[in-house]
Amino acid sequence: MQSTAQTAVAAPVKNNIWIIVFIFCFLGLLIDGADLMLLSYSLTSLKQEFGLTNMQAGSLGSFTLAGMAIGGIYGGWACDRFGRVKTVVWTIVLFSIGTCALGFTQNYWQFAVFRFVSSLGLGALYVACNTLMAEYVPTRFRTTVLGTLQAGWSVGYIVATLLAGWLLPTYGWRYLFFVAIIPVTLAIVMQRLVPEPPAWVKAKAERANKAANDVRENKQPEKRESAYKMIFGDPGARSMFIFWCLTAGFLQFGYYGVNNWLPAYLETELSMNFKSMTAYLVGTYTAMILGKVLAGIAADRFGRRVVYAFGALGTALFLPLIVLYHSPEHILWMLVVFGFLYGIPYGVNATYMTESFAARYRGTAVGGAYNIGRIGAAIAPAAIGFLATQYSIGLGFLVMGAAYFICGVIPSLFIKDKQYDPQSQ
Repeated sequence: MQSTAQTAVAAPVKNNIWIIVFIFCFLGLLIDGADLMLLSYSLTSLKQEFGLTNMQAGSLGSFTLAGMAIGGIYGGWACDRFGRVKTVVWTIVLFSIGTCALGFTQNYWQFAVFRFVSSLGLGALYVACNTLMAEYVPTRFRTTVLGTLQAGWSVGYIVATLLAGWLLPTYGWRYLFFVAIIPVTLAIVMQRLVPEPPAWVKAKAERANKAANDVRENKQPEKRESAYKMIFGDPGARSMFIFWCLTAGFLQFGYYGVNNWLPAYLETELSMNFKSMTAYLVGTYTAMILGKVLAGIAADRFGRRVVYAFGALGTALFLPLIVLYHSPEHILWMLVVFGFLYGIPYGVNATYMTESFAARYRGTAVGGAYNIGRIGAAIAPAAIGFLATQYSIGLGFLVMGAAYFICGVIPSLFIKDKQYDPQSQ
């Protein structure tokens, strides 16, 4: 048994395998981002067909984000327990089937339940893809690659925007969700082509060797220590976990609040027709892709912390400008600049977080902190729905700007760069 485990550790991984891993993870996040935006584009149709109030429409986003939070926490645990690749594969299968099922729902509660179930896979996929990629990509350009990986989400937004422009006017909202069954083929191919990363294989082999030695020496096998016990037993890891929970909470409160309601804001409060709105959003999301890629490059050169803070604080300052000073002549360039700034924190977030925790509990710590932070994400759509009912969507966006400000201040003061290197571990 010992020799088998050692062979697994020693098995070489091709130097260019990270490129294949990147392609699959990029496609995974593209699908993740597209799936998330499908709800935003179908909200107006859902309100009409199911007779929803603004609060109920906003709560569908909250069901989504609550499912993503729970899925992400368990996704981090599954990465450590069963493997990064297996977790990516099964989460794609879960959300593809669950999202397709939304096209068959007939009322608010049916939609909410299936949306929650499919979102378990969405949340787990984000954590699994980033953990997998961080353990494969070479250290010298890790943030560049992971920043580009985050652009997969934004490309997914564009894909969803184009699908919505094509399918919604002609076929209706149900067909938007039916197409979500296609990614199952990606999961099947990925499982055959992508091996588990050496860092995870090594950790698994070490556990197997220890268990084998205990059996030979007639020792009582030690109970495996909980990853959360390891995190909270280490003062440094505990502090990082708490700071990342807060940072992730405020980041996602702002990000998902704006993301969920931006199409409705452009349609209702800026009086854009649907085709104009989708064209403007393509421009916004294209700028977001550029922001994420350039953020990754800049973070490798200038550091994770400074780039993350620049993006978060820049977004916090620019949101009020859009709400208070927009006009038909200026809204396009304002949305493009906003999209660029809005993408920067997510271009750095994955690397910054994964380098804050040791390998033995990295998946659990990143998954736990980021997805406890999804509490903020789950609250945001319903909070804007409430403010839209009582006042305006624009007021909700001002609150989102305050959240971005806080999520820029916390890492600026408390979270250092490059605390652990996944490659050297």
